[in-house]
Amino acid sequence: MTAQEIIVRPVITEKSMAGVGEKKYTFEVAPSAGKIEIAKAVEELFGVKVKKVNTLHVRGRLRRQGRFEGYTKSWKKAIVTLTEESKTIEFFESMV
Repeated sequence: MTAQEIIVRPVITEKSMAGVGEKKYTFEVAPSAGKIEIAKAVEELFGVKVKKVNTLHVRGRLRRQGRFEGYTKSWKKAIVTLTEESKTIEFFESMV
């Protein structure tokens, strides 16, 4: 897998943006990607040094549209912590 296939998109929520000050960034990642692959992909794409990676599976939720109901898709989330001497990711800095 390439780095672009591993990192699907950044997660921009109020809770995820609160971690930017502590150099914690949240991404949606490929479900089959491991922590080591995620760390290497972030280092390659953004030119930073990764300290640790926490991953979790987000379960799809039941949603209704009138009388019809279905589930949103399940996905994998990665919270990436950078080292203290590493630079920040500019994309997230522009959002704060």
